[in-house]
Amino acid sequence: MGWIITILVGALCGWLASMIMNTNAQQGAIANILIGIVGAVLAQWIFAGLLNIGGANAAGGGFSFWSIIWGVVGSVILIAILKAVKVLR
Repeated sequence: MGWIITILVGALCGWLASMIMNTNAQQGAIANILIGIVGAVLAQWIFAGLLNIGGANAAGGGFSFWSIIWGVVGSVILIAILKAVKVLR
């Protein structure tokens, strides 16, 4: 059940980030899920691991308000990186 929640939260985060970054038309559902999951891991590593921001510790703990927020933040960062290296337009 944990993997299903992770995939659903990742999909939601990836979709929200693609709407924010205006790349939703280029990405499909699989890309949204992957970007959302990788973005949540990226946010967990940057904000909780390196910067020791307390709310980011919730990003890896399943479904919560903070997991959505940090997942979207990480996904937006990931999309910005992908746009910078011309993977996304």
